[in-house]
Order: sequence, then C-alpha cells, then structure tokens
Amino acid sequence: MDMNQYLEVFIEESREHLQNVNDQLMRFEKNTDDLGYVNEIFRSAHTLKGMSATMGFDDLAQLTHKMENVLDAVRNHQLDVHTEVLDALFESVDALEIMVQSISEGGDGQLDVKLLVQKLQRIVAEEPVAQHAASSIEYDELVQTLLSQTADQGFNAFEITVQLERTCLLKAARAYMVFDVLEQAGDVIKSAPTVQDIEQEKFESSFIVILVTNESQEKLQASIMEVSEVESVKIAAVPVKKETEMEELVSQQVAAAIQEVTVSAPSKSPVEEKRQPSNNKTIRVNIDRLDSLMNLFEELVIDRGRLEQISKELNNSELDETVERMSRISGDLQTIILNMRMVPVETVFNRFPRMVRQLSKDLGKQIELQIVGADTELDRTVIDEIGDPLVHLLRNAVDHGIEMPQARLENGKNEKGTIRLKAYHSGNHVFIDLEDDGAGINREKVLQKALDRGIIDGKTAETLTDKQVYELIFASGFSTAEQISDVSGRGVGLDVVKNTIESLGGSVTIDSNEGYGSRFSIQLPLTLSIISALLVQMSEERYALPLSSIIETAIVQPKEVMYVHGQKVIDFRGAIIPLIDLKELFTVPNSVQGDHYSVVIVKKGEKTAGLIVDSFIGQQEIVLKSLGHYLPGVFAISGATILGDGQVALIIDCNALIK
Repeated sequence: MDMNQYLEVFIEESREHLQNVNDQLMRFEKNTDDLGYVNEIFRSAHTLKGMSATMGFDDLAQLTHKMENVLDAVRNHQLDVHTEVLDALFESVDALEIMVQSISEGGDGQLDVKLLVQKLQRIVAEEPVAQHAASSIEYDELVQTLLSQTADQGFNAFEITVQLERTCLLKAARAYMVFDVLEQAGDVIKSAPTVQDIEQEKFESSFIVILVTNESQEKLQASIMEVSEVESVKIAAVPVKKETEMEELVSQQVAAAIQEVTVSAPSKSPVEEKRQPSNNKTIRVNIDRLDSLMNLFEELVIDRGRLEQISKELNNSELDETVERMSRISGDLQTIILNMRMVPVETVFNRFPRMVRQLSKDLGKQIELQIVGADTELDRTVIDEIGDPLVHLLRNAVDHGIEMPQARLENGKNEKGTIRLKAYHSGNHVFIDLEDDGAGINREKVLQKALDRGIIDGKTAETLTDKQVYELIFASGFSTAEQISDVSGRGVGLDVVKNTIESLGGSVTIDSNEGYGSRFSIQLPLTLSIISALLVQMSEERYALPLSSIIETAIVQPKEVMYVHGQKVIDFRGAIIPLIDLKELFTVPNSVQGDHYSVVIVKKGEKTAGLIVDSFIGQQEIVLKSLGHYLPGVFAISGATILGDGQVALIIDCNALIK
C-alpha cells in the first residue's frame, strides 16, 4: 500500500497529538493529583504510536511505546510523579517533535533515542508496572452454566493462551486480529485480562480466552499462528460439569437473559469502540489550495474594480445594477475567503508554556505564564511571521523582566513571577499584549547605555520622555544585560521584533513602571492580502496609502506652513508635526504646486507626520502585490496594486517615511 497519500494527514494529526500531550503535561505538572490529564496524554501517545508504526516510523513508535509504559505506571498509582519523570516525558515530546518535523521536511523521521528510551525504562524499572497476569482465568457460575449449555448442544469449549512476541509494538492491534480469527470460529465467552483492558494494552504480552466452537484444536492452532507477531498458542479442552435438573432450569433462565449480550455480542473486536453518528462538518484543506483560492480572488477584486469604473463611464442602469450585485456578492465571498484563512493565535501561543518552563528552570526562576485570548484569529500570513518576535519578547521578559525568587521576596513580591500574554480584536486590528510583574525598565540605565553606544547624544537625552527612552531598547545592538547568557544579552532580538512587526504593517509600544513590571503592546492588521487604502493623485501618478496608518486628511493653506531647521511643519491640533512632500520624495515628473496643500495625516506609534499630495481620489479595497525580485528594497514602497483601469499604483509604506 502506498503510504505517501496518507503522509500529510499523518503529519498534521501527529502535531495535534503532540500539542495535546504538551498541553496536558503542563497542566498535570501543576496538579499531579489529577490523573485525568495522564489518561488524556496516554490516549494521544497511544494513537501516535499506532499511526507511526503503521507508517513505518519505528523510532517514533518505539519512543511513544516507552512513554506509554511510564504513563501507565503513573495512572495505576504504581509510580510516584517527580521532576525526573516529568522531565523525561517533556524530553520525549521534544524528540517526537523533532522526528515529526524531519518527516514533514521530507526526511525519514529517524533519531537516536537510545539514551532517552533507557531513561524511560529505568524510571519504570524503579517501580515496575504491575501488569495483569494472564496465567489463570476464573470459571465463575455464569461461565460454567454457559459451557454446560453449549456442551449439551455438541460444541467444544477451549481455553486458549496466546503469547505475542516480546518486541510487538501494537499489542492491542494484534489482539484484535486474534479475536477476529476466534470470532469467525465460534463465540468468545470470557477473556483474561478483560476485553477493555486488552484494548488499552493493560497486559504484558499474553492473554487467555475461553472459546465455544465446533472447530478442531489443530485448525484453531493453525489459524491463530497465521497472525503476525504471535509467538505461541496453547489450546486446552475445558472440562464441563454435567448439569442437574435444577441447574438446567436456572441456566435456561440465565441464558435467556444474557444470550444477546454475552454470546452474540463478541462479534465486536476488543479495540473497536461504539461510535455515535458524527455531526462533525469540518474538513482539512491544504493551505496551498487556500493560497491559490486567495490569488484567484485577488484577480477577481481587480476585475471588479475595472467593471465598477466602466459602469460609471457608460452610465447604463442595467449594467449598474449587475455590477452592484456582483460587487455585493464578491464582497460576501471575500469575507468567507478571508475567514477561511483566519487561524487562532493559539497555534503560535501553544509552544510558549514549554519554552517559559525550560527557561525559568535554566535561570533558577519561578515563573507562571498566563495566556488569554488564544482563540483570537489572524490571517495565516500574519501568523507565520509573529512567532519569532513573540519568542524574543518572552525571552526578554524571562531574563530581564522577572527577578530571582530571593530578590522578589526582598521587595515584598511573591517569589513566583507572572508573565501574561493576551490577544484580542479591536476594529480591523489584533492586539497582542505581553505583560510581566518583574523589575520594569530602569530609565537611567537604558539612557546611559544608549549614550555609551552612541545611539543618542547628551543633548537629545535631556529631551526624551520616559516612553522615548524605553523605545531605545529597540535600537540595533542595544542590551542592558551585564552578563551574556544563553537566553539573552548579546544585543540581538528586540530590534528584530520592531522591524518584523512594522514590516507587517503593525506597531509595537512599551510601557513600564520600574519595580512593578513592563508591558509590550503589539498592533497587527487582520490580513495582509487585501487592504483598505486611500488612493491619492500626484501629477499623472497614483499611489495608495493604507487606511490603518491614516488619522485623517486635511487641506492646509501655504500660510499655515512653518519651517523648523529647514523642515516644513504645521500645527496639527496643538502639536507640531513635520510635512513630507511625496512629489519631491518620489521625484514625480511635471509636478506643480497648487494654491493649497492636500495633506494626509499618518501615525506610527507615538509619531505623526503629514504627507503632501496633489489630491485625494477616494477609499478603495486593493490587492497587495509584491514588487518581487525586480525592485527589491525600494524606499517607502511596500508593494503595488492594479487599479480598475489596469494602471499600477504603488503602495506607500508610511512607517518607513516616519522612521
């Protein structure tokens, strides 16, 4: 059978199971008395083991099998949970994630897990798991009654002991195959361990069944031995007692009551679950297909703009109605497609609890990570980019923000620090706040470091507000760490955060209270593919300004323009803001200054500026297209869009202009 067709599903489901194991382990670590978490972990590990073995990824299957042994010992109260046990399980998850990642990248998923397997085996060996013994089976009164009845009808009764190979990984699956053979030959009256325990692999490598059949011992022996990984089969005839008249009367009554559930029911396998009709209407869709769908819709948006323009030019009522209806329908379609591409930030947040746990352990700190709003959704193009910036911010909070336990106690704080990661929607944006109750930012220390590194001069330092000082930590190469560690202190990270967020059309701000903590707030657009923009005219050229950057538009008279150090500025609502003449900046040909200035007021963080254009065309939804490799790194241009008349308008990067 060609397994390649199932590979994509295997990878996706493996990641889901590993994430579940991760989440449940984190919860179990906080409450080791709740074995419900262990049962959930066991189920995911068991499923992952089965899938891995079926797909031929032996290292994955072997490691999850050893994890199961540890988990089984824990949930059966045969192994005390301590740090070594949890660390070994977390290490196992890390190894499994590496193997699944290797498979997703076209590798074979192999990894040397011998030492890890030995560690898991050693943990179980310290307090061996008491498995169900398969050396005897109880013949109670009910079983004896059934056997007596079947003997009178001419059937044989056998006690069959099946020994699986010790190296068998999928014991439950092999047991299912054996039961399938037995059920075709007769009826299984009883098993030891029980069917439920066999299904959950609560047995070493052997089990016993009592079978009522008209087949011979030799034929049964041969049929069972045909099942793979069956090492041996022992079959013994069961001696049946002769019924008395009273026993016969009782047995008839008992048999009538249990016939349906005991004799005919074993047609179901020990690993088969009762399934209820599923109302699940969710399907998995390859992300490449969604990208293709989005690309096609982007072309439709461009054509929609062209039709709207033609409709206005021709002024035909029937055409107007048709175009209006098409615009409405395509608008609904746009909403559906964009929603299909929305992904919960949970997919990024999920990896952070483990990371914070490990970092706090390495640094000797006690830190609790609280996550709020993990179900907040963002376009996958944004989701793909925000992971690394958030990692840098979290590492910074763990290393620089949260103090050592003793220092926190001396300052009257709880020895355990708290980091809170919160996501929420607001308008057409998503905000992600990262807040800690640590030491906060030392204003003077940051200022001195900035002066020492030549980031600012002494004159500028005297004029900076607290927020402007905090912004200095985003400068390239800036670090206040007195000692370089594996976590931070090399002056890389926060400048990457700022640049990445701004490249996504977002912004990041800092607020801090020394001694009490800091908060980083990230603002991001919901999507990057189709955006609302203001089209502006400059001579014969048209440009687009993202609405997310615009505060308002204004008409400014020449007499209102002032000059400060040769820079044009205006008084905007009590604040002096610079004016940037886009025609001069982009060297627009045939540019003539009119009798007034058309100004677009834009904002980036706390900074504001006015952009001078010739005129405003109007608001329009545009498709953001990359300039590709032909025009890389063009200053203040983030891309281009095709307008309704087929012309190309460049999209202005307001953040770059203000910077």
